[in-house]
Amino acid sequence: MRLTRRALGPLLLAAGTARAQNSFTPASAPDRPLAEIAAGRGLTYGCAVTAKLLEEEPQFAALVAQEAGLLVPEYEAKFAALQPEEGRFDTAPLDALLRWAEHFRKPVRGHALVWHDALPGWTRAALAEGRTRAMGVLERHFDHVLAHTRLRIRDWDVVNEPVANPPGSDVPEPAGNSGDLRDTPWLRALGPDYVAIALRAARQRDPTLRLTLNDYGVEADTPPAEEKRQRLLRLLRGLRARNVPLDAVGIQGHLQMREPFRAEVFRDFVRQIRALDLQVLITELDVREVRPPSGDFPARDSQVALRVHAFASAAFEGGARTLLTWGISDRWSWLYREQAVALDPGDVHRGLPYDWELNRKQMWRALARAYLGQGVG
Repeated sequence: MRLTRRALGPLLLAAGTARAQNSFTPASAPDRPLAEIAAGRGLTYGCAVTAKLLEEEPQFAALVAQEAGLLVPEYEAKFAALQPEEGRFDTAPLDALLRWAEHFRKPVRGHALVWHDALPGWTRAALAEGRTRAMGVLERHFDHVLAHTRLRIRDWDVVNEPVANPPGSDVPEPAGNSGDLRDTPWLRALGPDYVAIALRAARQRDPTLRLTLNDYGVEADTPPAEEKRQRLLRLLRGLRARNVPLDAVGIQGHLQMREPFRAEVFRDFVRQIRALDLQVLITELDVREVRPPSGDFPARDSQVALRVHAFASAAFEGGARTLLTWGISDRWSWLYREQAVALDPGDVHRGLPYDWELNRKQMWRALARAYLGQGVG
């Protein structure tokens, strides 16, 4: 019988975890939940969750209840999940997640109102019909979703990933893209002003909602990342110059170990955003290792921890106050589920605070020490 990735993975990972525990002494960190450690310095730790995992995986739910002070839905608040057919809204999965969060008194941020991905086929077809149709689609979606979540979600990623990826990025934008913006159905329908249109529409419907623009690919010390940083800054400065409502910038933080990182470069970039009177959040932190990974589990965990500590410390020094990881354990990570980014069968990126068997890893301790303003130990 051929073992699948799902069948083989736990066997090999369990063996690796045992080796790591027997041979590796982690740096010290307080034995308290990350949310509590963060709150002690006026900061926030949170993570992405799904309603399905909260309902069907008691260990996942217990871990989130223990560690996280803020939640974000991984899927349930995206366009395709909320309005799979035109005019038919399905909020049941999101409502279940919100009820769980309310029970444990954990705030939830929304992700994401306008994005080029997670769009149902009907939406893409409607946007292709032109500006008037596209405005109607956007406004009706905002009307329903923001009214429905008004009392329970006070921070939304209003626009997600608007900036084009420069040449040399993992997925560069095709030649001829419109300025600094990614070529998307929203851009083609509404023009380069679609970001401002979305932000203004959100503010009109909820004057006190925190409006966040969320993007990725700006963390590394590489020419493509530097170019994308400049593109994002140009977008933000342009929005500010036109008095477009915007409160915060989300930096996703999907780190890749193959890319170099310099703390001072990233810290100064965060400071440049803060200088525009915008808050900064790290919204989707996880780590993708090189393929194939090098070394045993302790060595891999140490390298991931060093990168995470440098990144988180630079973010906090730059003025970020909130950090969320995209999940909490390697067992349920998209880095394991998605074939495009996954490692070979039997292995998994060790890119979240807890391992497959729900042991705290060096990454957890790195985050704890970054929240405390401490070195790596």
